Amino acid sequence: MGHAFLAILKRDLTLALRHRSEMANPLVFFLVVVSLFPMALGPEQETLTQVAPGILWVAALLAATLAMDGMFRSDFEDGSLEQLLLSPHPPSVLVLAKILAHWLTTGLPLIVIAPLLALFLHLPGQALPVLLGTLALGTPVLSMVGAIGVALTVGLRRGGLLLTLLVLPLYVPVLIFAAGAVDNAAAGFPVAGQLYFLAALLVLSVTLAPLATAASLRISLG
Repeated sequence: MGHAFLAILKRDLTLALRHRSEMANPLVFFLVVVSLFPMALGPEQETLTQVAPGILWVAALLAATLAMDGMFRSDFEDGSLEQLLLSPHPPSVLVLAKILAHWLTTGLPLIVIAPLLALFLHLPGQALPVLLGTLALGTPVLSMVGAIGVALTVGLRRGGLLLTLLVLPLYVPVLIFAAGAVDNAAAGFPVAGQLYFLAALLVLSVTLAPLATAASLRISLG
């Protein structure tokens, strides 16, 4: 089972590297959205500092949603998704490998570039570790929850809008607690409660989302 997990992970990462332009789309979107806010709000440091946590997390959430639809789309079109479900290995484990590959190619680059954009928005230095922590805890949750929505809509020709309507309400708790933690850190307040909540969401999503995604794929392909 471990070899199958690694094989799926390696395959998806290889395919993502062969389509670098698609992999770069969420990152470019993240950069553009964050860069536009100072032009709209003005260059005042105090204003940007106040809204920086919300800007960074809303942009990250939308960038993650932008890349979500392709998680299973190519596998559905070439028939390999059916082979995955017919594999003797637990589908939930193989699905988890695909979700991990998706996060490594979309969520991880956002975490890498986030400190630079945070400094661009004049986010205080003490809030940077909390920003990275919330992104490290929250972006995998976005991928896990989004995978369920993708699995439910993968058989639809134009499921992008429906996918957005399905997953965005489920992203709201992550957005609230993550942005709140960064805002509290910038103001010098404790952030342990929000981080614990995000960690609990991550554990819950890792435990249940692969099972729900595998079941949703069976429904879509059935």
